Amino acid sequence: MRTLFSLLFLCFTYVTFSQQIDYVDFISAKTNIFEIDIKENLISGEIIYEFDILKDVDSVFVDAVDFKRCVISLNNSKVKIPEYNGKQIIVREAFKAGKRYRLLINWVVEPKQSLYFVGWENNAPNQIWTQGQGKYTSHWLPSIDDMNDKIEFDLAITFDNDFEVIANGNLIEKEVGVISTKWHYDMEKPMSSYLVALAIGKYDKTVETSNSGVPLQMYFYPQDSLKVEPTYRYTKQMFDFLEEEIGVPYPWQNYKQVPVHDFLYAGMENTSLTIFSDAFVVDSIGFNDRNYVNVNAHELAHQWFGNLVTETSGTHHWLQEGFATYYALLAERQVFDNNYYYWRLFEYAQELFDQDNRGLGTSLLNPKSSSTTFYKRGAWVLHALKELVGEAIFKQAVKNYLNKYQFQNVETSDFFKEVEQLHGKSLNEFVSEWLKAETFPYNKAMASLEKSVFIQEYLMADCEAKNSKCDYYLSAPLSAEAKSKIVSQVPERITSDVFKNGMKVRQAIAKSLQKIPSSLKVEYESLLDDASYVTQEAALYNLWLNFPEGRASYLDKMKEVQGFNDKNVRQIWLVLAFVTPDYQNDRKQHFFDELVSYTSSDFGFEVRQNAFSYLQALDIFNDVALENLYEASKHFNWRFKSFSKDLLDALSNDVRYQGKINLIKSKN
Repeated sequence: MRTLFSLLFLCFTYVTFSQQIDYVDFISAKTNIFEIDIKENLISGEIIYEFDILKDVDSVFVDAVDFKRCVISLNNSKVKIPEYNGKQIIVREAFKAGKRYRLLINWVVEPKQSLYFVGWENNAPNQIWTQGQGKYTSHWLPSIDDMNDKIEFDLAITFDNDFEVIANGNLIEKEVGVISTKWHYDMEKPMSSYLVALAIGKYDKTVETSNSGVPLQMYFYPQDSLKVEPTYRYTKQMFDFLEEEIGVPYPWQNYKQVPVHDFLYAGMENTSLTIFSDAFVVDSIGFNDRNYVNVNAHELAHQWFGNLVTETSGTHHWLQEGFATYYALLAERQVFDNNYYYWRLFEYAQELFDQDNRGLGTSLLNPKSSSTTFYKRGAWVLHALKELVGEAIFKQAVKNYLNKYQFQNVETSDFFKEVEQLHGKSLNEFVSEWLKAETFPYNKAMASLEKSVFIQEYLMADCEAKNSKCDYYLSAPLSAEAKSKIVSQVPERITSDVFKNGMKVRQAIAKSLQKIPSSLKVEYESLLDDASYVTQEAALYNLWLNFPEGRASYLDKMKEVQGFNDKNVRQIWLVLAFVTPDYQNDRKQHFFDELVSYTSSDFGFEVRQNAFSYLQALDIFNDVALENLYEASKHFNWRFKSFSKDLLDALSNDVRYQGKINLIKSKN
């Protein structure tokens, strides 16, 4: 295979350009990615844009960050000296209003972000996937960073026959060759460039069909066939619910969901193709603690709120995240119950209240607001608005808003105009209080929540209040949430009867009752059998701590349990087995080596971070762990990178590790 580095570097000249949405309208983009070089992490391809000129102008540009090669033709004539400033490809021409032009770009790029090569140099899953949130697609595809210009993208991608290639839209053709296959994907409607996506890996899939006939394609790793049902549980039910609740048909040809390794976030709502973290791939036990349902519903809601109608700028980001958060809650309410809905709103209110108390509250219309504000305050705005104007007006306004602005960009005022038109009254006061104010209207939120008997009960049951009735609360038929709160407040007053409550209360016991009285030993040991990896992890540690004489039996009982994808139960088991005197002494080194192995890039960053944290707690780092930590400090996932860098800096100040770390750095 020829290497892409052999291609000439043809992009040069340094200029700067501003926005062009007012005079250029990009209509369509036919993309042909004809080589992805996994050895050099390079992509080569060709894209053909058709665009209309709205006003006479002397230049047009396309965003392209740090491209190595770009050969350009305009209307089938080669542009001999294209201009390039490292961020934009510029074509100078006397462009005339009312005319359509055809721009072809042949390119090569080594993406520094937005497209990631994962697992090709280790034993992790071999994958390539994108994350273009915001304006980052231009790091791997010549595109338009301005989300206000919506384009109909068709993608053709050629790759090895052994892999599945998944992209936006409908798969219309596969050309299977001896070594590689060319996958042709068609999008019928326009979208912002940041929503263009692809995922390549070894997958199987299962397909359901919505009540409206939309194919729902759910991908999974072949070895995870038993996790498909718990991972994708309620997918069709939530899809059908959202179509009916929103009142506007799903706007794309199909809907695909693909888990990937080491994803940067929980999920990303690329048009018709949600990519999500494989940390949410769970078995039936893991589902009880940490499932994909909320992320699933949230990214699905984005297919309307964010993809069909898109914000004009970050000032109106809540129109995407607030709506997606709110409609995900509605879908979960339909799956679970009304109490779940109010409980999550209560949690959001507490988080927003805490944010304000820390002096971090901002207006919902501040483009620099936190995700807590955009997501959770945004959801609260919609809940409060529906209460104010009534459900019928609210639902019709949302429907009108989506239909009027479909495939367009919107501002906050566009939505409220639709509501006001039906409500017949000004909503300026509501907007000022719920959107523009720096602080969240906590008291009004709580007044709304107290309409729920479930929330009233939760607030009433409080052992920290005067004249509290703790013993009554522990025995009364309260909700799991209320009783869990009591358990956390007075763990010393727990009796054997409290263990007879459901999984949530028992989980609260596992977390709260850390000093276990001998009278509750048998009941507490039963927590090891709960269908909850969170409960199992906490119970194993607390039993090991409280009853030294039973350590070997606890370790024997839990030795086969892995836990979540981050191996939470297995890793704490290894630590406890390693430090327990006289427990399998001939395997101590094996236990330590297995824990160290989880710091390697063969595993997801969640597994690795757990392992590094346990090694830090043990205060033992061997050469392998230090080398893996150095590599982790360069990871593309910024949260894991930050954690690893901080730990590496701390160890660099330890005389036991200074020399070894300096030697590792010098070799790299």
